[in-house]
This record gives sequence, C-alpha cells and structure tokens, in this order.
Amino acid sequence: MSQFGNERALLARILTSVPPRAAASSSNQTGTTTMKAYLFPGQGAQSTGMGAELFDRYPDYVARADRVLGYSVRALCLDNPEDRLGRTDYTQPALYVVNALAYLAAVEQGGEPQYLAGHSLGEYSALFAAGVLSFETGLQIVMRRGALMAACRDGAMAAVIGLEEAAVRQIILQEGLANIDIANLNAPTQIVISGPVADIVDAQAVFEKNGCFTYVRLPVSGAFHSRLMAEASREFARFLEQFTFAAPRIPVVSNVSAQPHRHDNIRAMMVEQMVGSVRWTDSIRYLAAQGVDDFVEVGPGKVLAQLLKKIIPSGAAPAPASVSAPAPAPARPPAPVAAPVFAPAPLPAATPPAVAPPTAAPVPPVPAGAAAAPAAIGIDALGCPEFRADYGLRYAYVGGAMVHGIASTALVAALARGGMLGYFGTGGLPLERIEEAILTLQRTLAPQQPYGMNLLHGALEEKTVDLYLAHGVCNIEAAAFMQITPALARFRLRGLRRQPDGSVSCAHRVLAKVSRPEVAAAFLAPVPAALVAELLRQGKISEEQAALAQRVPVADDICVESDSGGHTDMGVMTTLLPTIQLQRDQAARQFGYAKKIRIGAAGGIGTPPAAAAAFMLGADFILTGSINQCSVESGASDMVKDMLQELNVQDTDYAPAGDMFEMGAKVQVMRRGLFFPARANKLYELYKYYDSLDDLPSKVRQQLEDKYFGRSFESIFDECRRYYPAADIALAEQQPKQKMAYVFRWYFGHATRAALRGDAEQKVNFQVQCGPALGAFNQWVKGGAMEHWRQRHVDQMALAILRGACDVLNTRYRALLGAG
Repeated sequence: MSQFGNERALLARILTSVPPRAAASSSNQTGTTTMKAYLFPGQGAQSTGMGAELFDRYPDYVARADRVLGYSVRALCLDNPEDRLGRTDYTQPALYVVNALAYLAAVEQGGEPQYLAGHSLGEYSALFAAGVLSFETGLQIVMRRGALMAACRDGAMAAVIGLEEAAVRQIILQEGLANIDIANLNAPTQIVISGPVADIVDAQAVFEKNGCFTYVRLPVSGAFHSRLMAEASREFARFLEQFTFAAPRIPVVSNVSAQPHRHDNIRAMMVEQMVGSVRWTDSIRYLAAQGVDDFVEVGPGKVLAQLLKKIIPSGAAPAPASVSAPAPAPARPPAPVAAPVFAPAPLPAATPPAVAPPTAAPVPPVPAGAAAAPAAIGIDALGCPEFRADYGLRYAYVGGAMVHGIASTALVAALARGGMLGYFGTGGLPLERIEEAILTLQRTLAPQQPYGMNLLHGALEEKTVDLYLAHGVCNIEAAAFMQITPALARFRLRGLRRQPDGSVSCAHRVLAKVSRPEVAAAFLAPVPAALVAELLRQGKISEEQAALAQRVPVADDICVESDSGGHTDMGVMTTLLPTIQLQRDQAARQFGYAKKIRIGAAGGIGTPPAAAAAFMLGADFILTGSINQCSVESGASDMVKDMLQELNVQDTDYAPAGDMFEMGAKVQVMRRGLFFPARANKLYELYKYYDSLDDLPSKVRQQLEDKYFGRSFESIFDECRRYYPAADIALAEQQPKQKMAYVFRWYFGHATRAALRGDAEQKVNFQVQCGPALGAFNQWVKGGAMEHWRQRHVDQMALAILRGACDVLNTRYRALLGAG
C-alpha cells in the first residue's frame, strides 16, 4: 500500500473513535440539526509553544515531518531557535504540521465536518484534511511555497481597518496608488493591502485622511498575495507539476473562488492563490449560505474566531469554537460526509484574474471609525440589473450556443452555477440528443439555476419547439432567423399570461442574436398580427395569448453580434450596437412597451478591455462564444482545443458557410495549420464559375477527389441521397449545378465531423468556427494559470474578464479625472 493509502487507513482508524455527535449533520441540545465547518488559520497564528500537547500524541506524524523537513519540528515550535518561527520559510511548514495534528485530534473529539476552509496557508491543511494531499506531499508543497515567498523581499503589507472593500478600491484608484493590490479580504472592514515598501509607507497618510480607523504595517518580508509574487507563482507552478491530487472527500472552500474546489482545478487554484486576494469574508458567507452554523477553528490561536464575529452578524450563527488539542473521546463509527451544495457565491471583488493567499496574520478586527469613500465600479455594476433579475443571474454575462453541442451541458451548467447564463448548442444535433441535453440540465441544476437552449432556424424548428414546450424550457437563444417564423412565435406566445393587475408576464424568454438592423426590427416588434391569427385558428395559442400578443415584442433581449466566429456579417461593434440601441428606443415609443428590451453585445469579446468597451457603449450584457470552446467544459475535441490555445488574433479567416453555400454567406474559422479555409473558398469559386461537376477540368476534378475529399463525387452523392429528402435529390439529378452544390456541401459537413472527432488523419481539413477574440484571450493569459486549456473553466474565465473589465474602467476613470 502507498504512503497515501496508509494515511487514509490511519484516518479511518481514527474515525472509529468518533463520539455520537460526529455525523454528517449533528444535533445540538435543542434537537435542531447543525452543519459544521473546520477552519484552519494561516501565517500569523504561529507562536512559540504551539503544538506542545500534540507532538507526543502523534509521534508517527512528527517523525514523518522531521524526515521531510530535515530538522525537528518539535524543537522549532517549542524552542523557536534563533526566532525561526518568524521566518516565512520556517513558519509555513510548522503551521501546516500543527494544523494537521490538531485536525486529527479534532476528528477524534468531534468527528469529520461537512465543510473545510483554510485562511491562506491554512488552505493546505484543509486540503490534507479532505484527503486531497498526503501528509508528506502537503508538507513538501508548503516547504517550497514558504521558500519561494520568503525569497520575495521587495515589498510590504498593511492592514486597513475601518473601511469596506469598495472604499479601499476607490481610494487606490482615485489617489494614484497604482502599485498597491488588495491582498486579504479578512472581514467587511478589515482589508490587507500589499505592494512595494515605499508605496505601502506613503499609503498610510492617504488612507488615514480618507477615513481609515487604523493603519497597521505588518511584520512580513515581502508583498505577498500581490502582482510582485508573479515570478514566484510561475516557479511554484512548475514545482507542482510532479504531484497528483485526489478528489476532495469533504468540500474545501477555495480562497480564490470562495466556492468548493473542483478536483480538476486544484493545482491551478494553488498557483493563483499566491498572487491575488484571499476572499475570506466571501468564503465564510458561502459556508453560512450552505447552512453551516458550527464553525470550529482548528489550530493555534483564535484569530479566525475573531474575524467570524465580524463577518456573520450577531445572532446569525453561534460563536465559533477553537480546537487545538481536544481530549480523546469514546468510540463510534462516523456518518457519511455531506455532499457539497452548489449555491451562488457572494459577489467577487473587481480584481484581476490572478488571486492569492495571505502569509501575514489577519489583524484583529477593529470597529469601523469613518464612513467609506464613494464606491468604485464593481463587478455587480456591469450591465443591466433587470436583465440579471429576470434570468436569476448574478452577472450580466452569457455563454452563447455553439453548434453540435460544443456549448455542452457541462458548459451551460458551469455558467449556471457561477451565476451566469449559458445556451446549449443544438445546431446539427438530432432531436434525441437535444432532449437528452434538456433532461441532463434539469437533473443537474437546481430550480433557481438558469439555463437556455438554442433554437436554430431550419427544418427541425417546429419539432424542437415541441420538445421545449413539453419539457418546460423557458429560455431560448434564437439564431439564424431572418424573419419571425410560426415555431418561434408559438414558443413566445405560449408563455404569455395576464396578471391580476392587468400587466403581461411572459414565462418564455427569447434572446435573439442579430447582426443586421432589418432583422433586429422584426424582433423588436410584436409577433405579426397575421401570424397570431393563424396560430389561434390552428388552436396552438389561446384567446388570451392572442389578445396579449401586441403588448410585447418577439424578443426580451437582442444580442448584437459583431464580427464573430461562425456566421458573420462582419459588423463593427462601435457602429452596430448604437444603431440597434436607437432602434430599440424607437420601437419602445412606437409600441408603448411596459418593459425595457435589453441590448447586449457579442463578437470580439475575449479580454477585459473588450468587455469594458462593450459596457461603456451601453451593452446590457455581454455574450462570449469563441473563447468558451477552448475550455474544459467545451464539447470540442481535445485535439481541436490543443490547436485553439495556440491561436493569435491573426489566425482566423473567412470561408463559405456550408449551410448557406449557394448564397455565399460567410463564416469565420480557424486558419492556423489548416487547409480548410483555402479549400472551402476554392470550392465556392468553382461553384460560381462552372455549371456542373462534368464541366470541371480533369485536373481539378482529380485534385478535389484525391486531395480535398479523399473519395469520388459519385460516392459522395450516394451519401447525399441518404441525407437529403428524396424530392430534393430528384431535383438535383435534373439540375447539375444543384448536384454540384450538394457534393461541395458534403465537404463542409465532413470537415466539421472530423474536427468534432479529433480525427488526426483529417486534421488539415478541420472546420473550426472561431473568431479572433480567442487569440486575444490566449495572449492575455499567456504565462498564467489559464494558459493551458485544461486549466480553463468557463465560469472562471468569465469572472476573470468581468473583474478585469472593472479594473480597466476604474483605471480609465481615474486617468480621465487626473487629466481633467
């Protein structure tokens, strides 16, 4: 058995001595059920003598620690020779060991908790407790982390007491403190900042004049959890590559996201934790939202207990216990650990994507002494509040549908859990796959977590709407519509209800993707009266729904799609978005709508500046597509994702759209390393110039059959016979040019299928619809945790862009104020 396996077995033996209260949820003296979380302190909680009651109790662990460290951890903690406990490279391993031993003792006394969390360094103790790390692995990682952080000596930190986060950010922006980062969000009015020594010294007077109650320089050697740790974090990332991590047995709340760690992203979170903010306040609020009412501090000191009283108002939860070395307890088998609950996390701070831990002690909380400064632009200020409220979102951010399930159920679910909206990509899928996706999302998501389905104009439109109505789908993304069709109108009108006060509610929301003003006009108007009358005559809508039809537009929301991946009219956001906003305002006056139609932006949004530009143009929400297909949750093949992550902004091209081949419509696709764009354009040029396959020069025919298609024209047309309706095939056999179109169209489907499969032999023919936004995103994250697609999760990508957009807007605002 491996050392990790032995360790798990030892923990199992310890758990056999758990007393009756150690259950998945326990009961207090009043008989009510409680939820418990163990909290591990970080650097700053250390003190000489810590762990004295634990070392003799767990001699095996102490011996194992000594072998890893190369010195006596007992002597370090009890004797503190040469004041080494004050040095980061000694402090972090010592605290990790003491926290781990305290956890073993806590389990013996009180059983396993339902949740775990650790403050900065303490998070590694939580990961050990959850079985993610073996004891030795965790200690090796903490040793390396401590050494790297100790080597970063060009910086300082300070605690700002009495101001809330928004006020601190506003002061940083308005007072020109551009080199300072927010390191720890310890409590609502206890914020730790980090940066160069001179900047931290100068900032004291600035914060004090702006209402800071107390400004405390912290006794640390560097600017931990700031951008000055970037090089250390890169070295740490390389070090972590040698380790494999197990899935958490107990949910561990991440400092970075303030939500439970995901197994597939633990390494990336460790790296990000070194360079950004520790969101401790949000982490505790998340635990409280899950029903945790018993917070137990496991390790030396009571700093976290003091912070907890500031984060959770009096009476909201019992005062926390503090556990360092509990006495042994009678035996009882443990109950199973509760599964994590995915509830909306508190709003994150408007910080850059990298995030990190405190190595300094949390400063004991002090009551606020002054009013906060005016708030800076925060992530919750972006977009339209009504849009977020209607869909039940926390952020005005949408993941658009991508065909063939590339916008997968996993992608849609991840966005939903992150407080955003995603649309499943139904294009090209049979009805059975679409129904399966609906059922999967409904099983996976909680009732309050929103999701949407794509409705693509085409042959399956009516039957797809039948599925949506049968399964109670409420949100659709309407794409490729040039006019309002009976199926789309039926979906919209079937959701109309008259409220008791006479107003109209619509349970069926339509978000329409448009790139032309004349198409937008159709969605901004009510369903055409003739179409309403026909649906009523057929019994597909009620009398009441027909009567209410003229009081609402076809779409609740319009997404203005500028030059994007996939089908494109090559529009420019700065001209197209204001034009359709003006149309919206005119339609509201013309039809007297009671509710605002929201106008969002899509196309080219892959970085914070692009998102900031859209919001500054008045976008009510933003929608991304290209960047999302290069993520863990995307339904694209791994081979395609490997190719996509190497793209730069110039690595896309335009090609004919296979579904609209004869019309010459365009799609934007990946060009780098592929022949598809050139070959697709060549096929369209041949189609325009020649009237039939027989007219093609023999050399051209041979090139197409041998190089492009890898098979004969006739075998391709035989396959077309199985795909197209018999009447269409009969017409094509009478019209040679139409037959040529069908054969050429086959190549587009073949190229798409090869890409979806990741068929290495057909790699040069891959059709991968993508815009330059992904190239911009790739450049933005280069050198960071999200450089590789296996570390990209759509919800985290979205939050990074939104936080970065806030920073862009605030920086520009500050610069403009200064210029004025």
